[in-house]
Amino acid sequence: MSEKSLLPHLFSQLDVTTGAQRPTHVTAQDEQTELLRDVLAAQDRTNELLEELVGALTSQQRRRQEEMQRWRDANPQLAENCREAAEVLSEVQVDYLDRLTEDVKDNGSEMAYGDFLLTEFVDRYGPRLAHLNGVIQALAQLGGCQPAPADEEQED
Repeated sequence: MSEKSLLPHLFSQLDVTTGAQRPTHVTAQDEQTELLRDVLAAQDRTNELLEELVGALTSQQRRRQEEMQRWRDANPQLAENCREAAEVLSEVQVDYLDRLTEDVKDNGSEMAYGDFLLTEFVDRYGPRLAHLNGVIQALAQLGGCQPAPADEEQED
């Protein structure tokens, strides 16, 4: 007997029952109703989070616009110069896109089958177009205007 008391107990008893007993006769309709309530609660929480997110983004955007407007008010001539430069560069961009599309039309079939021509095309036009777009966006924001899309400028 003394040998048994020295060995650790390999098994122990755990109480795995819940504190409140669920009724054993839950109908399918009651279960569906409970699930729908859970879904509705989750949807309500999602809506609350989305409203908070929209509020945060809206206030951030409003702050940015107020800062830009204060800058424009403090530098009216520079803001006007930025607006004019954005308009001129938008016209340059239209011409550049015209050359780019002509190059694609002329060499499109060769680009489709030749990696060298495609790489050459991307190297030639890609970085310049990306940088030009970035400069136009910055000037347009500082100037307080949105650059006109290429379609509108071609109609003039």
